[in-house]
Amino acid sequence: MTVGAGGGADMNARGALGRYGEDLAARRLAAAGMTVLERNWRCGRSGEIDIVARDGDVLVVCEVKTRSGRGFQDPMAAVTRTKAERLRRLAEHWTQAHGGAPPGGVRIDVIGVVLPARGAPVVEHARGVA
Repeated sequence: MTVGAGGGADMNARGALGRYGEDLAARRLAAAGMTVLERNWRCGRSGEIDIVARDGDVLVVCEVKTRSGRGFQDPMAAVTRTKAERLRRLAEHWTQAHGGAPPGGVRIDVIGVVLPARGAPVVEHARGVA
């Protein structure tokens, strides 16, 4: 897959890749006993939370990074300090819009999905990254 500056088919392919990765991530969270509350929650110009879930009495804000092929960096490395700070701000906005933080607080997780050219997707879940 080529990701070019022009958009078009590349943007559609990237969007489909991202949605597929988010579907796999949501299934992984559910299999781990979590409840997915919301997907792709937008907060104006502040950004988007890929998945909001509940893990017992903890609210989980989950960033999903999906990569295909061999030429891309590890998806887990894509969450920089700046991205983590933005996720914390988005988590604050989400809790304010939904009645406050739960008793267990808020946790920021990252799920990295790698789709190899052959074989099954590799899904890695890192808890409490920010």
